[in-house]
Amino acid sequence: MNSRERFLAACACTPLDRPPVWIMRQAGRYLPEYRALKAKSSFLEMVRTPALAAEVTLQPLRRFALDAAILFSDILVIPEALGQGYKFRDEGGIAMEYRLETRAQIEALAPAAAVPERLRYVADTLALLKQELAGQKMLLGFGGSPWTLATYMVEGGSSDEFERIKQLFYTDRAMFDALLEKITAALIAYFEMQIRAGADAIQIFDSWGGIIAGPDYEAASLQWIRRIIAVLPKDFPVILYAKGTAPHLSDQAFSGAKVLSVDWTNDLAIVRRTLPANVAVQGNLDPVLMNTTPDIVRRETTRLLESMRGTAGHIFNLGHGIMPQAKIECVSALVETVTTWKN
Repeated sequence: MNSRERFLAACACTPLDRPPVWIMRQAGRYLPEYRALKAKSSFLEMVRTPALAAEVTLQPLRRFALDAAILFSDILVIPEALGQGYKFRDEGGIAMEYRLETRAQIEALAPAAAVPERLRYVADTLALLKQELAGQKMLLGFGGSPWTLATYMVEGGSSDEFERIKQLFYTDRAMFDALLEKITAALIAYFEMQIRAGADAIQIFDSWGGIIAGPDYEAASLQWIRRIIAVLPKDFPVILYAKGTAPHLSDQAFSGAKVLSVDWTNDLAIVRRTLPANVAVQGNLDPVLMNTTPDIVRRETTRLLESMRGTAGHIFNLGHGIMPQAKIECVSALVETVTTWKN
């Protein structure tokens, strides 16, 4: 069984000798070879240049026996394709070119039909990767959730309190819904393009799903995710990662997502037992462990694997993205521990 077959079997909750493994943000700043490329090209140049984006995507697979490659890109390519560009602040975080404040600005955003052409570089990157991976490794596409993208678009960038997007949600639901409709349609066009270009699965990042009040998670976020999944090809694997949304896991299990990626604050074995048997789980080691020692990583990875022993439908991952401070030897220890473990 090759890596791609193993990953698809895990998505289908088929019993396996070991779970497949990949790491959120596995292509990035903790790798010296990435930093060497980054010294010559900006992040945005790398994202928009298919040969560079494909190279960055493949770097971790050359180093570690990972089962999946995930497209090197950014969730904010969608606002950019709609006409709202972004950049990285010198002090850290995201700055959008402007803030969405009026209904007229929302109506002026580009239509979903413009997205495939404006983001053609993503399709070109996926095509290069598909050729390179030759069906041996899983190829993951991704995008942000409508709610998470809306937070950046309305706040004007990264935010601590998310006051503007929440005010919009509570004070002008019609305008909020108009924006979410636009983003949802754009994401559908984007994901369909990724699938045509060769993505084997799509991960939706609802990174800020946990900041909305519990009773409002459905209206603000989950209903829009459900709409997207409903129009993608039947049985196509969609992975939903929604940080800080543990109370909503059972609702997410009925969203149409084949896999729920769970953050590190949850006990994954308990989550596995409480979810329907036909929904797989992904996760969920604390990313900070990658900054410790190989012995600690082996111990905690083994503990998580043992807690899942005898279950089906598990994809091993971190509970959030790997940090820039992660140590190569810790990542090696994680991957080696998972790939040599026997269920």
